[in-house]
Amino acid sequence: MRVTEVTTREHRKEFVDFPRRLYKGDPFWVCPLDSEAEALFDPEKNSTFRHGVATRWILTDSGGKTIGRVAAFIDEIRSKANRQPTGGFGFFEVIESREAAFVLFDTVRDWLSARGMKAMDGPINFGENDNYWGLLVDGFMQPGFGMPYNKKYYRQYFEDYGFVTYFEQYSYHKNVAAVEVFPERFRKIAEWISKRPGYTYRHFEYKNKDKFIADIVEIYNATWSVFKEDFTPLDPAMLNNTLSQAKAFLDPELIWFAYHNEKPVAFFILLPDLNQIIRHFNGRLNLWNMIRFVWYKLTHEITRARALVAGVHPSYQNSGIESAIFLEIFHVFRRKKFYKEFELSWVGDFNPKMISIYEAIGAIRAKTHLTMRYMIDKTLPFKMYKDEMEENKAERQAKLRE
Repeated sequence: MRVTEVTTREHRKEFVDFPRRLYKGDPFWVCPLDSEAEALFDPEKNSTFRHGVATRWILTDSGGKTIGRVAAFIDEIRSKANRQPTGGFGFFEVIESREAAFVLFDTVRDWLSARGMKAMDGPINFGENDNYWGLLVDGFMQPGFGMPYNKKYYRQYFEDYGFVTYFEQYSYHKNVAAVEVFPERFRKIAEWISKRPGYTYRHFEYKNKDKFIADIVEIYNATWSVFKEDFTPLDPAMLNNTLSQAKAFLDPELIWFAYHNEKPVAFFILLPDLNQIIRHFNGRLNLWNMIRFVWYKLTHEITRARALVAGVHPSYQNSGIESAIFLEIFHVFRRKKFYKEFELSWVGDFNPKMISIYEAIGAIRAKTHLTMRYMIDKTLPFKMYKDEMEENKAERQAKLRE
């Protein structure tokens, strides 16, 4: 077997082509758009390169046939947020061969170790964790847009090599085609909260895009700067670019904001599941597929939405504001009956509050992904993310008492 770093146009083509052959005949796999996958490795398009590095490889057999691929990353911000320098890898695909899988694991381990990393997480993304993050171990069905899908045998290879679960990620599904989609108790609470004085709710509008972008940035930065050790402030220009690119399929009525006396305090973003359309394209968005895209959109091929990200200002957490936003979203689903289901993905095992909210609205846990960690330096202890969170919380409280 031979490992080759991706450096040429032919290598890049093989990197995106290999999964098409590997998953041929799989009824659930959806080929990501080639252009989207390539953009993640383009410093001009992926802002994570401002504070990180990435490389990728393909694995071939003795006859020159590709049998695997992988990419490795170092995000300096995320690395420094860990108790030891930690890198990551993703875009892992391999034939059913333990030996081939271990060659790929060795490759990323050695590359990361040579650059001072003491641990590695995978499979993850070189960027935010809302896309391409985690190893699917339960719920092998058609994935929502941005959610990873993989072969069932991957888990065994990870565990045999020495990876352990750093945290679990759960995706919840909710059927919205039923006549009564909101549990009665939850609906009454949401209605009571939504009528409190000073609170208003609005959905996104492109004509006021700049204001809504500013509101998202304000809430997001206030929320996640407290929660995430590896927090990076949200870039308004990047968000503006994302919303502009998504205009072709985004539904403004699935993006909601809550205000208290006109102050933005919460938001919730759902996106129509683009995978229901691009599953027809085999990764290629050529002119013909663009025409087909318009047709599929007009005929409501998309019947599912995916909850991408939410935020509640720290001053308004535990107020129940999330319930009121869910109620507004369900009103939209009642009007737009072509939506049959939405996916809440993902929530970590370290976030019991959000898990409780999802279950309270009647959503069912449908999928489980794992973010796994391998300790390159065996002298260092391994701890699950939720245990690290508790220790960090205790340390902060101790400092406050001093």
